[in-house]
Amino acid sequence: MADDLPTSVHDISVKDIKGNDVKLSEYEGKVLLIVNVASKCGLTNSNYKELNVLYEKYKEKGLEILAFPCNQFAGQEPGSNEQIEQTVCTRFKAEFPIFDKIDVNGKEAAPLYKFLKSQKGGFLGDGIKWNFTKFLVGKDGKVVERYAPTTSPLKIENDIQKLLGTSN
Repeated sequence: MADDLPTSVHDISVKDIKGNDVKLSEYEGKVLLIVNVASKCGLTNSNYKELNVLYEKYKEKGLEILAFPCNQFAGQEPGSNEQIEQTVCTRFKAEFPIFDKIDVNGKEAAPLYKFLKSQKGGFLGDGIKWNFTKFLVGKDGKVVERYAPTTSPLKIENDIQKLLGTSN
C-alpha cells in the first residue's frame, strides 16, 4: 500500500549521510525544521548561515534541524554523500544532522517528503519548488507550517519559539 501515509514524521525512517538507518522517532519531543538543501544554489550561503544561527541558539531548547541534500533542482547538489558532508561541514560549518541525498519530488520521492507534502501543500500545488523549502514540525511529529525557499530561516524564529515555548 504505497499510498498509506504515516500519521507523523516519527513513524518514518531515513538514512543519514553515512547510510545508517535513523528512526525519526528519535526526535520525538523536539521541534524539527526539515530542509531540502543544496551546496551550489544561490540561496545556499544565506540559508546555511541562518540555519546555523537558529541551531546554535535553540538546539539546547529542543530544536533539531534535519537537512536532506537533493539534486533535483538545476543539478545544484551533484556530489556524493562524502563530498556533500565535506562541503557542508567545512565550508558552511553546519553542526545539525545532514542526511542521505534524496529526491523530494516524483515517483522516487523519499517517504518523508511524500508525508510532508501531504500535510502542507505548496502555493502552486504540493511539489517542492526549489532548494531550501522548509517544513516546521511540532514535538508531536505533525507538520505545523511550510515555508518557501526564499523565506529566510531567521524569519521562522518566532514560529520556532512558539513551538518550543520560549521567547527571545
